[in-house]
Amino acid sequence: MPEKQIDHREAWRVFRIMSEFVEGFEVMSEVGNAVSLFGSARTKPDHPDYLAAVETSRLLAAAGFAVITGGGPGIMEAGNKGAFEAKGTSVGLNIALPHEQEGNRYQTISLDFHYFYARKVMFVKYADAFVCFPGGFGTLTNSSKRSPSCKR
Repeated sequence: MPEKQIDHREAWRVFRIMSEFVEGFEVMSEVGNAVSLFGSARTKPDHPDYLAAVETSRLLAAAGFAVITGGGPGIMEAGNKGAFEAKGTSVGLNIALPHEQEGNRYQTISLDFHYFYARKVMFVKYADAFVCFPGGFGTLTNSSKRSPSCKR
């Protein structure tokens, strides 16, 4: 059997992964009490769910909670918008996807991730609670993950 070749580029990937965790931990550890809000990226600004997410996030921010979203459009934008308009902390955990989301303009703290699992750790580790609005598969997979270190 031939000897397996080592791709050294793969070995260097661990540093990119580590940097996402280090930056995320440094930034998110300063956020304080927070709520992660999940929902569809495709919800339009005139939809009742969008309007409800804006109001929910506004109330959370007014109560002293930071609002954490995926940083994209739809419900994520609504969540960031409500917190931003209430002069609260509005966190966007953006993900690099080809032909996909750009970060919305309502983020007071913005982190960019390449790896979904590093991003998901930040959603769960730093949230005191979760709010889930209607969404598709991405919403389901983000909000169904649980961490033993997560405060409930």
